[in-house]
Amino acid sequence: MLSALANPHRLRIIAALSLGGRNYVSQLAREIGISRPLLHLHLQKLEAAGLVSSQLELSRDGKALNYYDAVAFDLALTPAAIAEAAKTLTHSLE
Repeated sequence: MLSALANPHRLRIIAALSLGGRNYVSQLAREIGISRPLLHLHLQKLEAAGLVSSQLELSRDGKALNYYDAVAFDLALTPAAIAEAAKTLTHSLE
């Protein structure tokens, strides 16, 4: 979860979804000012961390739209939580 939140684009995505509610990829990309392919990469990371959810829906004209929404979460950053997260790092800090 910390890794997913460690990127300014992903923070903007969560902020946009939490303030504006669920949104589909094209509209969200315009609002944030990044390309759709880049947005997809960030949304995948956020969804894998359980911070956003998606739902595929058909529009009235038959287009498939993937809507994303922020998932409610509460992350307490304490020294113990950081120590636990550090155990998952892939390389040594020494």
